[in-house]
Amino acid sequence: MNIFTRKKYARDCSAMMFYALLAAIFFLPFSNDAATYALLLGWFFYLLRTRFTGWTWKRTKLDFPLAVFIVMSFLSIFNSPEKVFSFYNCYHLVGKYVLIYYLAIQSVEDEQQIKKIVFVLGSAALIVILYGFVQYIAGINTTAMDWTDNSAFPGMTTRVFSTWKNPNLLAGYLDIILSLAFGLFFYTKNRKFRIIIGGLFLLALICLGMTYARGALFSIAIVIILYALCYNKRIILPFIVLAFVLLYADPILIDRMMSVFTSMDTSSELRIALWESTIEMILDHPLLGIGWGAYYFVYPSYDFYMQGNFIKIVHAHNMYLNIAAEVGLIGFAGFIICFIGSLWRSLKNFKFMPSVFLQGTLLGCGLALVTVMLNGFTDYVLFNTNMSMLFWFIMALSTILLSNKSLQKAGEILKSKHPGLTSIPELSDEEIKKNKECNFPI
Repeated sequence: MNIFTRKKYARDCSAMMFYALLAAIFFLPFSNDAATYALLLGWFFYLLRTRFTGWTWKRTKLDFPLAVFIVMSFLSIFNSPEKVFSFYNCYHLVGKYVLIYYLAIQSVEDEQQIKKIVFVLGSAALIVILYGFVQYIAGINTTAMDWTDNSAFPGMTTRVFSTWKNPNLLAGYLDIILSLAFGLFFYTKNRKFRIIIGGLFLLALICLGMTYARGALFSIAIVIILYALCYNKRIILPFIVLAFVLLYADPILIDRMMSVFTSMDTSSELRIALWESTIEMILDHPLLGIGWGAYYFVYPSYDFYMQGNFIKIVHAHNMYLNIAAEVGLIGFAGFIICFIGSLWRSLKNFKFMPSVFLQGTLLGCGLALVTVMLNGFTDYVLFNTNMSMLFWFIMALSTILLSNKSLQKAGEILKSKHPGLTSIPELSDEEIKKNKECNFPI
């Protein structure tokens, strides 16, 4: 086989890797099986590509802390009361996080691919949102789902969950979509694109209100306020007006949000009790934890609240406590370094991306991670496999942008020429079309 044929086959395999990644991203809100098969197909084409290019592997700054998290997750199995269950869940779930993270790292190479990723994320989100509206208009009754204290909120009979398993998962997903849309809306000059992104943002925000998920609602509100205070104070008033309009349109949502400050329902009481129990788990098992996914089995031994009640407790309703309890403090440290490191670097460097689209994308990734961070204090949506895969994909996307050597070099050159520069000047649409290097290789 001559060198030109080998290069052609290698390019074809790379293209198929990327399209398999797009398929996996699209199916995440709808089908775990479909997303998994697409993911495995992507890795099949990666292995096939090695026949023509040899072994190539892009390394990232998260490799070491991610390896620590993975190793400690598997070692935690030795402490699990149900070792077979923990082993199955660990390789089945952690394996998927690793596969989607590194498939993105190995297959995404330029700005055009990132634009396709944004299109696929937005298309899937639109379907999810519209189905949420269908549930709300149809008045699907969720009072029997134990998602709400019915005595505290008797009028709340419908909480939409769309294609996700419960309203909190949908709310966590919408927080990520809202953050990405927010970043792209404020960092693009294309009027048509801004209208589309703005419409998606508004629909997603209304759908988020239909979930009545207090933690997720407060998370996106805090993110917008903090961004406004740090970068653009002019947007505070329009978003305050928008928030009041949404609250005025739904009195039940007002009661739901105000309950955080005025009353303590059984949901809040249960969370506090779970946190107390989880802290005891961490103190008893600081090194290896209680075992990956073993919270369900261990909690009855630390039940200080329900005292023998048969309600199933799957997680601690706190991301940080849950991860620390299951994989130990060393594994937790690896996770936090990956998580907070990506978040911090995204928000610190997004203005030095060489195109407004990439600026908005990296800002959106950073804000999405902030919403996960904030929501993690009162919930643990990452217990869901698809939500975790989306989370690790967002981390991969931010890592790809931040590790772009051509972007780093462009930023360094501009900083050296202009010491007081705080961001790379935005390019007009005409300049982008003229500049062939706007399709930045990564």
